Amino acid sequence: MREAAAWSAFYIALPPAFGMFILVNYGGQRGLEYYTGYLVEKSLSVDNLLVFILLLTSFAVPRELQQRVLLFGIIGALVLRGIFIALGAAAIERFDWAFLVFGLILAVTGAQILREAPSGHQKEIDVSQLRVVKLMRRFAPVTDRYHGIKLTVRDNGVRMITPFALVIAEILVTDLVFAVDSVPAVYGITADPYLVFATNAFALLGLPALYFLLEGALSTLVHLSYGLAFILFFIGAKLVLHWAHNEWPSVPEIPTPASLAVITATLVIVTLTSLISGRRDTKASPDETATITR
Repeated sequence: MREAAAWSAFYIALPPAFGMFILVNYGGQRGLEYYTGYLVEKSLSVDNLLVFILLLTSFAVPRELQQRVLLFGIIGALVLRGIFIALGAAAIERFDWAFLVFGLILAVTGAQILREAPSGHQKEIDVSQLRVVKLMRRFAPVTDRYHGIKLTVRDNGVRMITPFALVIAEILVTDLVFAVDSVPAVYGITADPYLVFATNAFALLGLPALYFLLEGALSTLVHLSYGLAFILFFIGAKLVLHWAHNEWPSVPEIPTPASLAVITATLVIVTLTSLISGRRDTKASPDETATITR
């Protein structure tokens, strides 16, 4: 816990310090774009972390292997997002309608998050029904227990896949899904590929320490999905308006300071409402217990 707290403090302090470097050397507009993009990516990375927690729990990953699984997940996320960032930059440079496509992607993602939000993040997952498990069992048998960080082992002369390989594969599939969401989201804030990658990197690097520090507390953010859905709708609208402004200059755009204010206010509101909801549930529990006893 002490190590996780120290690393969390370091990764919390590092992005604002880098933002000051951007402000001093590249001006206020670039600095504002960086801070806004980082805030968006950090909020999305928390949602990513909640899914990681579900997967680690579902696959019953031993405590000593959880940090290694998270490391694989973050490396995979950085590589995949780097690829998507490069493709996105090329598309934006050549095709103005790429902003429209990104906006529609965010709108669809926001609708999907909003549709799944009432069920919460703590729903049970049947490991045998996971797509990656079904797919891999078509090609090779799977062992019933972990063998450290080995991806495959030989048992009675048969090469078998370990659960560690399955959870890594599922983590990478999750990374791919989140890359499709997060890269268009930050491109709605800035078109600078360097800032897009920097915000993604800083948002991801502190996740292992944050996981071990806030493993229990993260589940209390019951309204986070609603806030993320609204943020994605908002940035999607911003991208569509930007595309329309390029086509018809009379169409207004949403300025970056307004985006920062809306995103910050949304995150503050969903955090406060989640805490209030949690306190109400805690106060209601003794009464419910007493009623059942009577």
